[in-house]
Amino acid sequence: MNIEEIKNPQFLKQLNINELEDLSQEIRRFIMQSVATTGGHFSSNLGIVELTVAMHYVFDAPRDKIIFDVGHQSYVHKILTGRAKEFKRLRQFGSISGFQRRHESEYDPWEAGHSSTAISGAIGIATARDLNHDDYNVIAVVGDAAMMSGESFEALNYLGSSKHKVIVILNDNNMSISKNVGGFSNMLSDIRTSKQYKDVKDNYTSWMMRSKTGQRVYDATKKVKDKVKERVLADSAFAQFDLDYIGPVNGHDMEELIRALETVKELDHSVILHVITTKGKGYPLAEEDKSGLYHGVGPFDLSKGVIKPHHLHHQMWSEAIANHIEYLMHEHDDICVITPAMIAGSQLGDIFKKFPARSFDVGIAEEHAATFAAGLSVAGKFPFLTVYSSFSQRAYDQINHDIARMDLPCLIGLDRAGLVGSDGSTHHGVFDISYLLAIPNVIIMAPHNQYEAERMINTAYTLHDHPYVIRYSKGMIHKHSRHVTDTLQVGSWDEIVYKKEHKVTVVVYGDHVRMAKNVVEQNNLPVNVINARFIKPMDEEMLKEISNTHIIVYETVMHKGSLGSAMALYYEEHHRNVKMDFMAIGDHYVTHGDIPTLLHIENLSPEDLLHKIKEALDEERKS
Repeated sequence: MNIEEIKNPQFLKQLNINELEDLSQEIRRFIMQSVATTGGHFSSNLGIVELTVAMHYVFDAPRDKIIFDVGHQSYVHKILTGRAKEFKRLRQFGSISGFQRRHESEYDPWEAGHSSTAISGAIGIATARDLNHDDYNVIAVVGDAAMMSGESFEALNYLGSSKHKVIVILNDNNMSISKNVGGFSNMLSDIRTSKQYKDVKDNYTSWMMRSKTGQRVYDATKKVKDKVKERVLADSAFAQFDLDYIGPVNGHDMEELIRALETVKELDHSVILHVITTKGKGYPLAEEDKSGLYHGVGPFDLSKGVIKPHHLHHQMWSEAIANHIEYLMHEHDDICVITPAMIAGSQLGDIFKKFPARSFDVGIAEEHAATFAAGLSVAGKFPFLTVYSSFSQRAYDQINHDIARMDLPCLIGLDRAGLVGSDGSTHHGVFDISYLLAIPNVIIMAPHNQYEAERMINTAYTLHDHPYVIRYSKGMIHKHSRHVTDTLQVGSWDEIVYKKEHKVTVVVYGDHVRMAKNVVEQNNLPVNVINARFIKPMDEEMLKEISNTHIIVYETVMHKGSLGSAMALYYEEHHRNVKMDFMAIGDHYVTHGDIPTLLHIENLSPEDLLHKIKEALDEERKS
């Protein structure tokens, strides 16, 4: 059939098993071709095709509420709910998101972009349903990596004692972005491979699910069910939460999936349905990928696969940071590296291979990662914790209480700071400065090139006196082969372009220093450009020096709580009347789209900066 002609999932209920399987293969091919053209989340969506088709066959969305944890795997759901035509512009400005979005469709009851919120949200929806005396189903589809996160465990703990039914589908592909880690992952692996469990499954679970009378069989065989728990799951996490468990079920066997889903639908209480899937199913290169290369992809040639770009003279920011940390680890045996499931994204692969005893992937657990870093620091190690800026918000309490309050020496790398593009509002790293500025003891740094970043890292390690934060974007920078060993004066700003007679000053930091310099120099403007490389503490001597000029502060973060707001507060406290303009993000969430488009709609493009500078120059000429 023509996938783009699908309007809603109701047609599925008229199809037989063979037709559902054929449709699944068509959808899988559509996703391969579409995502290879536009880029997007690839492997996770290929792995969940049959499960999503089966869910929409058994359940009655949008009345029944289907929530995908994170949302990386919601493409099939979007296709079945009438959005296939928009896949030509997937994740582009003005088109559909890569995640569930409530304003997009009545079939999207929840929005996520961070991990492990689905069960908590589902419990809330189910509770409201019962308070309203309604009777729809609430289904939370959670990956095994997300199930290992703290919020998922908190939600499961509550769900086990709640009378409000939620169906939790554990989509288990033994992968996060890359290979899973931790005791919970090991437990699931034991269940997958246990001969004992397979025997019990054959004797009980599969037999129970052979017909729609499964509920009656389930109730009639309560003693057998309890025996299963006793023999196999007595020590598992699910039994400890007092939740019923069914599975594992083959996530690519349509008939088995439908039987299982019909069974859990008929139950009158919460249940965990464990479904085994293959991440990247149907595309061999993705199926075999253990590093996360095919998790999120840019456009690529399906016949050749994803080819890692080799940049002779440029590198990603995360690569530059990781390379210098590795360089220092060869020299200093007290440096340890921590990541919450972002080995590939933060370019830490070589560090984990060369320093396995000092490298720690804690899984999707930002809170634990931060407090773990605090413990390492207390015991005399120097931890480097790298985490995406947007995800660091989940560890705010730990950064505040467990690291900063004790003033523990460490370095926190905030990867993907600023606007990140196609992943949209849940992933833009635009809030970190706002919440970090309020925390005492924290030093906040933003380099504009590799050498400045290396000096900042050296400063944090050499001084060993406070928690340091270094924020860097998803972008590319020039690559240098040698490492520098000198440091910076904490709080110092740098004069990129400066003459005392200039009446206008642009204050900027990070990637945008070069942009601001180019705008000024290419247009031959009499304007200072100051690199505010330390956002906290600020360079008070420089602040005094430029206070008699018209200041433009340019940032791609939220204006409230920005460097610009901190500068304004400084001048107010020191009773200085300073002309200031602020270029930053207003009081709203930024949508998805390519970076140039987003900068344009946020009035932060180079052209917008040029316009703002010319306005300031005109004002100064008239005064």
